[in-house]
Amino acid sequence: MTGHPKPAVCVLGTGLIGGSVLRAAAGAGYRAWGYNRSEIGAKAARADGYDVISDSEEVLRRAAERDALIVIGVPMPALGTILSDIRSFAPDCQLTDVVSVKAPVAELVHRHELGKHFVGGHPMAGTSESGWAASTPDLFSGAAWALSVDEGVRAEPWTRVARLALDCGAVVVPVLNAEHDRAVARISHLPHVLAEALAVEGAAGGNLALGLAAGSFRDGTRVAATAPDLVRAICEPNAAALLEVLEDTLRVLGEARDSLRANGTIADLVEAGHAARVDYDDNQRWAITGIRPGDHDWLAQLAEAGRRGGVVKSLD
Repeated sequence: MTGHPKPAVCVLGTGLIGGSVLRAAAGAGYRAWGYNRSEIGAKAARADGYDVISDSEEVLRRAAERDALIVIGVPMPALGTILSDIRSFAPDCQLTDVVSVKAPVAELVHRHELGKHFVGGHPMAGTSESGWAASTPDLFSGAAWALSVDEGVRAEPWTRVARLALDCGAVVVPVLNAEHDRAVARISHLPHVLAEALAVEGAAGGNLALGLAAGSFRDGTRVAATAPDLVRAICEPNAAALLEVLEDTLRVLGEARDSLRANGTIADLVEAGHAARVDYDDNQRWAITGIRPGDHDWLAQLAEAGRRGGVVKSLD
């Protein structure tokens, strides 16, 4: 993206996602700095040439002075504390987040009276690693970056956050908070739960099973290598949606179990699963055009376009 001025960006929390936002924003020409609660993490970022400190008040006062876009990258359990700091030191800054659920974040933001300038966000990218050392400036290249289009979202901050996402290499998926949370329960949070269960069952086979394990076990358990506290912070705030899809998954597995017991076959599950994977492989994003933030009914139009698989690739 070129042709528009690069404003300041302040990232709160410089782990895998927040750190990658900081790296990508700086690489795209933004004036970018950040906060990390751990001085060890802040020192590691500074060693790599990035302006990161462990004093949230100083970071946020600078954000207020420079009218920075604040990007919240802390885990959900730390969100209330960081929002209190923002309300104290930078209440008028435009605000977004990169937390993996949207409705609970929006609720907390509004509870802290910061909703006027807020746009919820969630880049759909990551690895099983965590911390500043795992962050990379190209993490979001080609990734989907969900942005809230719920009622009350304002055009100016939405556009500013969308530009940042595009400048980080992502495409923007406009989505309602509740629909986002139901969707990620299926394609992000459920895979974490299934990976943990698969890892447990594989390890229950002892050294022989683990010694025989190859690609399918490795790939199926990849995200089980994620730190347990981080998995909980990702999944548990989305409990209602995750419970719904877990019940659905248990039904599907139960039917496969019953078929195997009665008929010696898992054909229905295998064929349905193969077809679903082909649908994923064949899924094509299409570019949303002709909807301008701030125009009449723009939020509803973007929500419907996102629901049908559309993405914003450019604002120019």
